[in-house]
Amino acid sequence: MVNVLIYGMLLIGISQMVVNIIKYRECMISMRDVLTSGVKRLKMWKNVAMALLLFFFVGYVFVAVLGHPDLMTAGILFGGSIFVAIMITLILKGLETVKERSIDVAEVLFGVIDARDPNLNGHSRHVQNLTMLLFEYVPYSRRKDINYVSLEYAALMHDVGKLGVPENILNKPEKLNDEEWDIMRQHPDIGVQILSPLTSFSHIMPWILYHHERIDGKGYHGLKGDEIPYASRMIAVADTYSALTMRRSYKAPRTHEEAIAIMKDVAGTQLDEELVEIFAQIPKDKIMKCTAKMLNIT
Repeated sequence: MVNVLIYGMLLIGISQMVVNIIKYRECMISMRDVLTSGVKRLKMWKNVAMALLLFFFVGYVFVAVLGHPDLMTAGILFGGSIFVAIMITLILKGLETVKERSIDVAEVLFGVIDARDPNLNGHSRHVQNLTMLLFEYVPYSRRKDINYVSLEYAALMHDVGKLGVPENILNKPEKLNDEEWDIMRQHPDIGVQILSPLTSFSHIMPWILYHHERIDGKGYHGLKGDEIPYASRMIAVADTYSALTMRRSYKAPRTHEEAIAIMKDVAGTQLDEELVEIFAQIPKDKIMKCTAKMLNIT
């Protein structure tokens, strides 16, 4: 009976260590975003922790197969596996909470930025909501290399460069002239300059820099097709829909159906054709919820 208890605890401990290793790997992957990446010393300790988890797992198997464990040894190993599971769970929950609160703060700050231009009030958050909704529908093969949190920040910050655009241009009620457009077209570059001190943001800067590129190569920097980062193409689709459907002082908002029709007309020239088709297939009520979230409507 005692042997059954001993080997039962060891078996559960071994199984739990396998789960712990999988969960810790998920934890490491979740730390490859704009908030937790880019610290070399942290990367080193993450790798050391993984090596120790593997070492302990081998130790559990060795004791179970080749050792002669007693009840106390089995109890210690069993308790150790549960303790590690609890700590990993707490770390994951802590990271999730920090990221949620950080994006909440960022949303408030960018709401202030948008408020400089009455025609863009809420636009950044709207684009963020739409981009993350679109992300849920793109094929896994496309989104597997795009970190969710990083994309969330890139979408929210896509217009941060407008901080460097004079308010008389941002707030101009009529069409901009050529000189004013030249200044306006610099806002992606200005945005990258503003974010450049944040080294952990380096991998999302191209997403922000190239969100006004066109598939036909007639965008701000002349990139075309697959030269444009996929995340930038996603933001461009969301940005276009938001621009079409939000009210402006100089034009009435388009309906959902009108916006989709316009986007389909420019698919393959201005916007990524595949992404427009995916966006068009998203249920209308889910897209409308993005607008409600932007307006804080429940």
